[in-house]
Amino acid sequence: MSGVGIFLLVVIFIIIAYGVRIINQYERGVVFRLGKVQSGIKEPGLRLIIPIIDVMRKVSLRIVTLPIESQQIITRDNVSIGVSAVAYYQVQDPTKSIVEIENVVSATYQIAQTTVRNIVGQSALDEVLSETAAINEKIKAILETSTEKWGIFVGTVELKDIQLPDTMQRAMAKQAEAEREKRAKIIAAEGEALSAEKLGDAADIIAAHPIALQLRNLQVLNDIAVEKNSTIVFPAQFMDTVQSVKDFMAKEQK
Repeated sequence: MSGVGIFLLVVIFIIIAYGVRIINQYERGVVFRLGKVQSGIKEPGLRLIIPIIDVMRKVSLRIVTLPIESQQIITRDNVSIGVSAVAYYQVQDPTKSIVEIENVVSATYQIAQTTVRNIVGQSALDEVLSETAAINEKIKAILETSTEKWGIFVGTVELKDIQLPDTMQRAMAKQAEAEREKRAKIIAAEGEALSAEKLGDAADIIAAHPIALQLRNLQVLNDIAVEKNSTIVFPAQFMDTVQSVKDFMAKEQK
């Protein structure tokens, strides 16, 4: 083989080598031919392009974790809080993610940070603390609309950390303590009301059956005797207890 033939073979081999591309399973390839996007996406595997004329950009389709750094936000009720979040997004249209936006990661981060600030700023502090799931859904809906034209799908947005001022934490602690004290007093009052009601029922029963009071007196004496006291003082009304019990038993036997 002549030197010219060998040279041509080498050139062809170099051209082919420069035209071979390997696309991983989690990637897709977007081909630009003389600056124009070619129809069709290159699937994973060994792919060939025309050297010099074609340029291929690889786009990852894996889910990306996007942390949103803490930022100071003033809520609707004028409380300054620090809020950080995290978003999970994925490229669904590789062509749009390259053609429609210069840096899709930076753009998604900026729009996510701005949306978090706007949504939290429109909510009161109690809503931010108690209705986090609803706020997450609002942020996610806005991000989906904003990033759809870039070929991005936002899967989840979560408020990760909410930092309250020290004065607000102390005020909330006092509020929680006062709330617990209120519930304790209400429970105690309900117990007193129930006790008074039961004592009233007992008084009605004793008034209808006087002997019941005498039997109660005997029970009290029995309880005192258990303590082994050396001296027991009998009220005057206790003195006729035995005779009253005998009279009651005599009436019952008739």
